[in-house]
Amino acid sequence: QVQLVESGGRLVQAGDSLRLSCAASVRTFSSYSMGWFRQALGKEREFVAAITRGGRSTYYGDSVKGRFTISRDNAKNTVYLQMNSLKSEDTAVYYCAAREAPSSTRPPEYEYWGQGTQVTVSS
Repeated sequence: QVQLVESGGRLVQAGDSLRLSCAASVRTFSSYSMGWFRQALGKEREFVAAITRGGRSTYYGDSVKGRFTISRDNAKNTVYLQMNSLKSEDTAVYYCAAREAPSSTRPPEYEYWGQGTQVTVSS
């Protein structure tokens, strides 16, 4: 069983930066690929970023490429999402997710989910 707790979401202005964190309660964090997803009000859950178990490879959704960076610290059982140049359309609940398999961009392929953290970008 993996428990994930996101933090760092808040109200910011367009153009600001924000870093989200996701702490995992699991013995073998390095066995899990991690992903960030987001869901805006009335929309489907959207892939944001993913990182491989060792952290060597990362993947991004088209809407965040060049602005967001995913990283992980396996010693701290934590994955991060650095968000720069935030836009109003980035407003959503952000979720981290884990799967004990290679990285994926598809939400149904993730086994464990956090409760989400709200990011609101005002213009």
